Amino acid sequence: MVRKYTDEQLLQRVTEVEGFTNIPKGRWILGVRSNEDLFNTYDDKFYIFQGKKFIDVMTGTTNAGEVFIKGGFKKYNKNGVAIVKADMWHNDVWEYGLHRGKMPSLRQTGAKISIYRDNDMDKRTEEWGEVYRGYFGINFHSNTYNFSEDNLKVTRNTINSWSAGCQVINQRDRYIKQIEWFRNAQKSRLQKKVSYCLLNEFKPKL
Repeated sequence: MVRKYTDEQLLQRVTEVEGFTNIPKGRWILGVRSNEDLFNTYDDKFYIFQGKKFIDVMTGTTNAGEVFIKGGFKKYNKNGVAIVKADMWHNDVWEYGLHRGKMPSLRQTGAKISIYRDNDMDKRTEEWGEVYRGYFGINFHSNTYNFSEDNLKVTRNTINSWSAGCQVINQRDRYIKQIEWFRNAQKSRLQKKVSYCLLNEFKPKL
């Protein structure tokens, strides 16, 4: 699991990576990819910020699940499963919408995103080789289509087919609260596009 960070450590680190121009004034998402990279496991973290103000943190995955890592990617792209490039800002990448037409989510309709393609079908998700940039349907969503009160309390630890490259949350109760904020913000024209910064787990400076 990703180590604990202070808000100041996270905000400092995001200013040091590729694509940084300024901290967004609106609400944005910061992902931290675990160095341990447990196979098929939700071992990453997602922080929600409003400008420089911390809002919430959730567990999830920045990596694809077993189904797609082990060859399922061939159905979509023979070059490999999508791995979002870390230590990079993906500015204005998401907008509120429905994942697969039925789940409240943030969809990659705002801007292009940078990814690698991993095709060796081992249990690691490596960031190496060619960088691809484009619209790949890399959405931000949860791991259920059922947001009933009872189902919101369920936390699944295995990814399986819930990610082919999407950034996926397994804490459903926290997720739905945040996604409703983005839905309402878009509806009221308070905020339409959402920026994403993805970091590799890092050792804070002394």
